[in-house]
Amino acid sequence: MDNFDYRLAATTAEAQQLFSAGKGARYVAGGTNLIDLLKYNLADADMLVDINQTQPAVIKELADGGVRISALMTNAETAYHPLIEQRYPLLSKAILAGASAQIRNMATNGGNLLQRTRCYYFYDAASPCNKRNPGSGCPAITGQNRMMAILGTSEHCIAVFPSDMCVALAALEAVILISGPDGQRTVKFEDFHRLPGDHPEIDNILRPGELITAIDLPPAGFSKNYAYLKLRDRSSYAFALVSVATGFELENGIIKNARIALGGVAHKPWRVKEAEKQLIGKLVNKETLGTAADKILQGAMGFEHNTFKIELAKRAIIRNGLTALKPELQLPGAQPADISML
Repeated sequence: MDNFDYRLAATTAEAQQLFSAGKGARYVAGGTNLIDLLKYNLADADMLVDINQTQPAVIKELADGGVRISALMTNAETAYHPLIEQRYPLLSKAILAGASAQIRNMATNGGNLLQRTRCYYFYDAASPCNKRNPGSGCPAITGQNRMMAILGTSEHCIAVFPSDMCVALAALEAVILISGPDGQRTVKFEDFHRLPGDHPEIDNILRPGELITAIDLPPAGFSKNYAYLKLRDRSSYAFALVSVATGFELENGIIKNARIALGGVAHKPWRVKEAEKQLIGKLVNKETLGTAADKILQGAMGFEHNTFKIELAKRAIIRNGLTALKPELQLPGAQPADISML
């Protein structure tokens, strides 16, 4: 890790002034991903601007019935907050499926959105990688690609976005509040992250000097019928092979609204709204969920070691949709076999 200057900002405006004045400046809050990148010489910084004191780390209700989450609140504080547990349990469960308790105690919500891929080649400074060094190639395409993407890939990158929290935010249709040198703006969550295309080094739509200040959740939180499923190689502290966030609004067993988002399969959380619309007016069962899964996974392409993800994702969508009928099956002590009763 190279030496860098450190500045503690008292306000968002001060943080942005420090950022613009310092060559090679970066914002830091929890630092759980950024510090790793600096240690491995995968990122450079002449100055770290600490933004932890620029705003209160709080959650508050909005006039429209939604909830605003501070970008500086930690993942743990968010997951265990009464408003989130009661009204957005899908988000709480997704956050608690990610990382470890120690990391969740430090990692911030804004930083969660900005974390970079955990692709093996990206983290190996000796390997070519288009995300680190555009134009150098993507060895994952013909190399070790078991964890890599099956949707939205390009010839330049097949890395996946690692967040669990963001899969739930995609399903909830959150809105991101951003502050920058040109003022304030809001961005729909679905528009925030990018697919790799010709520029896999660009992960999102943030402009230089901009900060995420908050995340707005809509009034509808799918608190009655929801489920989050994370399939991984080990049950703790592992990134998803496939994850699914599902939320239903039901009336007499009929689907009135549906949301399904996938993680571990693409460069961003993956949603196909047309598949969700096809579920409207139907019962939740293996057949309707299977049809939706086929639509969601249309165009999926595996590589040498990850083709299994396509079938795994389909089964995960079906299983998670059935679990959403009885969210209590996700509680500690529930047995996986319990789902066979649905």
